[in-house]
Amino acid sequence: MSHRSSVTGFPSPVFRLLSLVFFLHAFFSFAQVKSTVDSTSIKIGAQITYHIQVETDSTNLVVFPEGQTFSPLEMIDSYDVDTLKNKDKFNLIKKYGLTQFDSGKYTIPRQKILIGDKTFFTDSVQVEVHNVVVDTTKGLYDIKPIIAVEKSSSNWWQYVLITLLILGLVGFLLYWFIWRQKPLTEEEKIALLPPYDRAKLALKALDESQYLEHENLKDYYSDLTFIIRKYLDEKVYDRALESTTDELINHLNLLKEGNQVDLSLDDIKKIESILKRADLVKFAKSAPDIELAKLDRNTIDVEIDQVKEALPEPTEEEKLLDEKYRLEQERKKQRKKVWLTVGISVFLLLATLTGFSLKYGFGYVKDTIFGHDSKELLEGEWVTSQYGIPPITISTPQVLKRTTPELPAEMAQNMKITQFSYGSLLQKFQITVATTKLINQGQGQGQEQSEHKIDIQQVLDSSLKNFESTGAQNIITKKEKFVTPNGAEGMKVFGSMDLPIPNTEHFEKGKYVMLGFASENVVQQIIIFHDDDDVYAEQMVERILNSVELKEAEK
Repeated sequence: MSHRSSVTGFPSPVFRLLSLVFFLHAFFSFAQVKSTVDSTSIKIGAQITYHIQVETDSTNLVVFPEGQTFSPLEMIDSYDVDTLKNKDKFNLIKKYGLTQFDSGKYTIPRQKILIGDKTFFTDSVQVEVHNVVVDTTKGLYDIKPIIAVEKSSSNWWQYVLITLLILGLVGFLLYWFIWRQKPLTEEEKIALLPPYDRAKLALKALDESQYLEHENLKDYYSDLTFIIRKYLDEKVYDRALESTTDELINHLNLLKEGNQVDLSLDDIKKIESILKRADLVKFAKSAPDIELAKLDRNTIDVEIDQVKEALPEPTEEEKLLDEKYRLEQERKKQRKKVWLTVGISVFLLLATLTGFSLKYGFGYVKDTIFGHDSKELLEGEWVTSQYGIPPITISTPQVLKRTTPELPAEMAQNMKITQFSYGSLLQKFQITVATTKLINQGQGQGQEQSEHKIDIQQVLDSSLKNFESTGAQNIITKKEKFVTPNGAEGMKVFGSMDLPIPNTEHFEKGKYVMLGFASENVVQQIIIFHDDDDVYAEQMVERILNSVELKEAEK
């Protein structure tokens, strides 16, 4: 049986009905899209949650809207997609957080969803934004001033502790090896004894030697004559050690004749006899009897006593001179310790500075010691925050303060600007984050805004003219594509310029970096300026650029 009419040649009504049923079944089995909002009436700044629900097969790729596609409402958050499985289909739910900071009636425009190779649109939604009611009967309060928050560093105490430990170690070593009162050795104890006591101890030490047992008369007589010469050198004649035997004996006779030493001629002859015998032993290899050597030792012992008794008692003036001499020696010893401590400290300081300079560079070490504004900013505690709507996430060395300029009434009808900044051109370091929203003229608040095709290059060129208005010259410009860590694409303009030094005719070179991002009716800019030879500012710029994040506008 044929399904076509024999008169017209068109498909029969039954065939058309089956075809329509088959088409509708195929369409609705492909996907279903619904959109809802949790509220159609909010207060200024409150959030609306916008839902898009898609039911589709598991084989289809679904692309939800991204960027500021909800204008005149502003998207402040985009949530992850929730996925629910229902038999052989998937139910995908995408949520957006929207808000508006001006009162009025607004229309959320239709949103485009790509499902496979098909395009679907949601319905537009009307919402109303109300002003916050202020109870004026309770009085109004002034805006609270900005409170400076003291930044705290979590690891500053580690550097202080390490520094104190190093200084403590150096101080301990200086004390231990230089200033500490060390226990005296036997030699030092003997050296502190009076000359007479030292001479007696030296004779006892000679008795304990084994010179005579080994018939070592040369060393025996050398030590014996040194004992008597040393005692005479300290108490009678200060050149006794270096004088010959004849010179020493002649000087003793002169002292006796001058009544300076009450020493008998017999004592002088005994000393002379022993000294000449010792000369023969040392230089002529004479070998006297061992018993004679012992007798000479006893004679020297007696003569030391005789010399002591022959010396006059020191006067008070001599005692004062001796005390003065002793104090002077103590002062010399202290000065020696001071100079030694200063020398070692300076050496360690120079060695430390040299080591750090070789590793980090002399400029870094110098700036660490004497301070540098940019270095302190770089190494301080940075702040990560969001600025403007839609928000720009950025890390900066200081919190950016709102510096939104007042626009003329005519311009204010066409655009809305929010701006945050830190520093200035005069401070040789400046960061500015600005968001400009274009407003269509001649439209009501509840009407949808038409799309503006924004040329980001023209916007950045306009920003460069602001530098020229401040007197900048020789502006060198380079351009390249810029992609944020989260994938948002924009344009980067950077280069150098000569800025005038205030109250002079001279210029100094500076560098700048400008980032520009454009979406529907919104321009977002980041402008950074710094001194040309500021290496720390270069590192700050790199760190700032690597921290920039924003939602990539829908193409």
